[in-house]
Amino acid sequence: MSKRAAEQRWMSRVAQLPCVVCGAEPVELHHIREGQGAAQRAQHVLVLPLCPACHRGPNGLHGLGTKGFYMRYKRDELDLLAATIEALS
Repeated sequence: MSKRAAEQRWMSRVAQLPCVVCGAEPVELHHIREGQGAAQRAQHVLVLPLCPACHRGPNGLHGLGTKGFYMRYKRDELDLLAATIEALS
């Protein structure tokens, strides 16, 4: 299996999960930014299933920013990535 095919398969599996924050569906895939530099996205295997509200909403990851999101939910992108991987195991 090629790297691209493996990434697509992984992203498809993640997209079938409920939101890793609130459990809502459907979800959007969020590429984590932690450890990636200011403007870069992570590899396609480093994605989180987030509902639109938790992803782009005013109280979501992009709405609050990573620091604000952590202050509100006490979870960062790596915590959510670990939960995502665990849900697929």
